[in-house]
Amino acid sequence: MLHRRRLLGLAGATLAMPAITRSAFAQAYPARPVKWVVGFAPGGITDMTARLIAQRLAERLGQAFVIENRAGAGGNVGTESVARAEPDGYTLLQTTTTNAINAALYKNLPFDTMRDLAPVAGIMRAPGLLVVANSVPAKTVGELVAYAKKNPGKLSIGTGGNGSSQHAYGELFKMLAGIEMLVVPFRGGAPAIAALMGGQIDVVIGPAAEAMELAAAGKIRALGVTSKERIASMPDVPPISDELPGYETGGWHGVCTTAKTPPAVIEILSRGVMAAVAEPKIVERITQMAGTPMPLDAAGFRQFMTDEIEKWEKVVKFAGMRAE
Repeated sequence: MLHRRRLLGLAGATLAMPAITRSAFAQAYPARPVKWVVGFAPGGITDMTARLIAQRLAERLGQAFVIENRAGAGGNVGTESVARAEPDGYTLLQTTTTNAINAALYKNLPFDTMRDLAPVAGIMRAPGLLVVANSVPAKTVGELVAYAKKNPGKLSIGTGGNGSSQHAYGELFKMLAGIEMLVVPFRGGAPAIAALMGGQIDVVIGPAAEAMELAAAGKIRALGVTSKERIASMPDVPPISDELPGYETGGWHGVCTTAKTPPAVIEILSRGVMAAVAEPKIVERITQMAGTPMPLDAAGFRQFMTDEIEKWEKVVKFAGMRAE
């Protein structure tokens, strides 16, 4: 009997050890700098949003949150690096609309978005903006559609890569307008906007934050926003749907980490992100980027991502989008 009790006691202690270890690990987190992967080039809204929240988390948690830009394959290079990382909370992913689009668009990804990533928190929603090079003769969405129909295939539209939000926004526009434009992928939204300013491409439909200041300065021309309503930061720019009924879309941003990361660590990160998003200065900056705060906890963000993937699966199928 004594021997049996000792065995049961040892077994109980063994089973309890992982829980104690995980608890101690979470209490010490973060004990070293945390890597924050952005799957696109510096300068775009994904990069800007990550840096904004990373700085606040560093101040709150007392460790550096270091941005690492890993562009390529429409954000999939960066996403895979996080999906394959150690599940310890020291590798984060700036998660965007593109992740939901890619999950719907690519049939043979080397990872499963909802299985290999652990949602942490939502950050913001952000409308898109249709902008054209100053050399394009159209001054309105209607004129752009008319010009494209008279000159099929002549206009080119830049994207942040295959499967990016710009890609999806553009394909939806082409589908509803019944026009053809040459799709030119770049390694992120910022390079696409730079090419637009240089006259190398004609059109971009992407995050408003990446283009609205340049449009206001007259370096490119804004024709419409992707939301149903006008946005406060660009009140003179009408919704695309005013001249192209049914067109409505937009982006979002959040944070994920590697699946199987201890729940206590995810909770620390989730609370930190949501607290940062609630700060007046952060709300003001998000508003300046034409966005609205989206403070979702881990469970809420998981459900949100699931719903987004389902939505984009329908769009990808309807529009016949393909990863090239």
